[in-house]
Amino acid sequence: MADRRRPLKTVTGVSGAVSIYDAAIDPTTSTVASAIDVAKTAEANKIDGLFAADLLSFGAQGAIGAQEPLIFLAALSAVTTHVGLIATVTTTFHHPFNLARLFGTLDHVSNGRAAWNAVTSSLGEENYSDLDLPSPEERYARAAESLEVVNALFDSWKPGALIRGEGSAVLDPSRVVPIEHRGKYFTVQGPLNIPSLPQRRPVQFQAGQSAGGIELGARFAEVVFTSLATFEDAVTYTKTIRARAAELGRGDELPLIFSSFHATYGATEAEVERLVREAEESTDFDAGRTRLADMFGGGVDFSELPLDRPIPESLLPDPSSVNRRRGRVEIFGKLASQGKTLRELIIASKDTGHWAAAGTPEQLADAIEERYDAGVLDVITLGDLADPRTRDFVTNGLLPELRKRGIVGSDYVGGTFRENLELPPLPPVSGV
Repeated sequence: MADRRRPLKTVTGVSGAVSIYDAAIDPTTSTVASAIDVAKTAEANKIDGLFAADLLSFGAQGAIGAQEPLIFLAALSAVTTHVGLIATVTTTFHHPFNLARLFGTLDHVSNGRAAWNAVTSSLGEENYSDLDLPSPEERYARAAESLEVVNALFDSWKPGALIRGEGSAVLDPSRVVPIEHRGKYFTVQGPLNIPSLPQRRPVQFQAGQSAGGIELGARFAEVVFTSLATFEDAVTYTKTIRARAAELGRGDELPLIFSSFHATYGATEAEVERLVREAEESTDFDAGRTRLADMFGGGVDFSELPLDRPIPESLLPDPSSVNRRRGRVEIFGKLASQGKTLRELIIASKDTGHWAAAGTPEQLADAIEERYDAGVLDVITLGDLADPRTRDFVTNGLLPELRKRGIVGSDYVGGTFRENLELPPLPPVSGV
């Protein structure tokens, strides 16, 4: 076997709504109990990171990501030692000075394991203001300025600001400098008023696949969280964002490509076929019409369309006209243009446009290996570890198979999340 590049890094999700709801009515436990179990299992199996998703409103599908990610992961930091902590937090409704303090504190309490999955919100505006949701262009412009400010705040503590003295640290105030930011959205004097971070900056994740999301990820992200349903999608996206990152002077290593992997596991091919068939037969197509409409931005009515015919092209929105998740609109618009029926699209919408595969652990490892060897997969989600059956297939099937093939490492390689992801060094601190 030829020498491989950086090992594939693994992540699993925490804070799922179902376990939270169950725990919320059980007086003998807490809403973090299931996540603690998942976190300890992840660390015992050398999984690199825990991922906490988030939504900012209560919708028809329920409050997915119901717990506030930063507080949730801070609790998990106390029962883990090595696993990274990836919190999804929006730039749309938060101020960058607060974000820097929150993520900086998580990095301190976890001894250098914090990561921020920066997103621009496509919902929740009703809970923050009386204004309409800003356009995607406006949301991404605000996000770019927010990231500039947060990074400047993290770097406002110059090397040597804190040195070890006799019995206590010695602060050199001249090396903690204001950032004096004056921008379109924010005015921030700085400096950051918490000590320099163990990682200098938390690892920067970013989610978003529209044109604005690609531009933001190419400019700032160290890892981009993606919905890449096919191998061809992964190749096209990776080439596009890496080329733009190179144009921005970031080299050809960044950002890493992080794909969510929605797997159906079976011990045999016959079991896999049965599970896939049962999942399709159990589909609630009335609820599915609503879910699919959400994939198209919420402005399409599929209630009267026949299930076994393609969607009329006249009903499909132009992604540029949609104010919410344009990346999802592009994904499902492409599927619809290929002639898929409404039934097929509703079934596909269960995975919300993410990479989905079904097979034995060996077959799933083949699919992962194809993308990894092509250089279009650097980080992958494995889960749901809260489910005993899935946990068994992941920890006793897929992970050992990937390690046998030399794709996934067998241990943590550093003390911080940044080191364990084997990221290239951060750019030098300016003004030093």
